[in-house]
Amino acid sequence: MTAVPVPDYSLYSALTPREFDVMHYVAIGKPNKIIAAELGVSQRTIEAHRARIFQKMQVKNAVELARCVLQQPPKPGAHG
Repeated sequence: MTAVPVPDYSLYSALTPREFDVMHYVAIGKPNKIIAAELGVSQRTIEAHRARIFQKMQVKNAVELARCVLQQPPKPGAHG
């Protein structure tokens, strides 16, 4: 298994407020369809947010994202 680097707080600050919201849903395992319904946007919009979040957080999938969030939770106000 490949070690996942623990993100620094600057990675969180690169996220927009909406990406930050979506990140939390993804990290707890919510499906795109549910996230979209809860946020009142299309599923395609959530897919685009996920792709940008993974890139900005330097992870490849939702499991790595969840691990990063759990290992180093964002500080309040840490997002865009």
